[in-house]
Amino acid sequence: MSISPAPLTRAQGRARSHAATTTRIVDAARSLLLHHGDVTLRAVARELGMTAPALYRYAASHEDLVRVVAIAIDADIAERIQAAADAQPADDTAARLIAACVAFRQWALANRKEFALVFTNVDVECVKEHSGEASCGMVFSDLLFALWQEYQFPVPALDELDPGLAEILHDPEVPADVDAVPEELRGLIWLLQRGWSRLYGTVTLEVFGHIDPRVVEQAHLFRAMIEDQAGPLGLTGELPRLRVLLDSLLAA
Repeated sequence: MSISPAPLTRAQGRARSHAATTTRIVDAARSLLLHHGDVTLRAVARELGMTAPALYRYAASHEDLVRVVAIAIDADIAERIQAAADAQPADDTAARLIAACVAFRQWALANRKEFALVFTNVDVECVKEHSGEASCGMVFSDLLFALWQEYQFPVPALDELDPGLAEILHDPEVPADVDAVPEELRGLIWLLQRGWSRLYGTVTLEVFGHIDPRVVEQAHLFRAMIEDQAGPLGLTGELPRLRVLLDSLLAA
């Protein structure tokens, strides 16, 4: 005998309706961004057949709207790069990290407008607004922490770093489960931030055309960035096989 689910409370019904409408708003905004290159409150309201005042219940300003859309896109990117990592063997964290980096780059090059929206509007404060959803930064931090568990590469001690930086690393604002990183390994957070800056910086140059397009097409700068990170992450000995994987992923 099947058991009917319990009826929703009024509050649950309102929350579900609000979430559904927010999804429609995000979808409409992403469509406008793709086809028109810009997103405004009035345009989104018109697309959904809503009045502007009705839309204000979900986004009080243009800045709020852009932030909601950017966080939703970031969650989508997180799913994509997590899926790419999961396509590699579960016990091969190096391959999983390479696959995630390539997936991030491929998405960015194929979705330049959304990339620009996300990475000019999603900051560390947005981590608190993901409401349990994955974020791009969380996926990469989890992969890096898993990589350290596997390879035990050297991590700078806090007393080896600038005192100001060491103080920040005691209580950093990063998209990562900081509580899982013991005090003696807080230098790992600094390696995470440095690695992310290199990946993001390289992809940003490629996306916005601030480098010879032939270098982008043949992924020379991206490959060099990956190889530059091999040493700090204990992967120098893995480079021969990782180059083969990188070539195959970039070709795909």
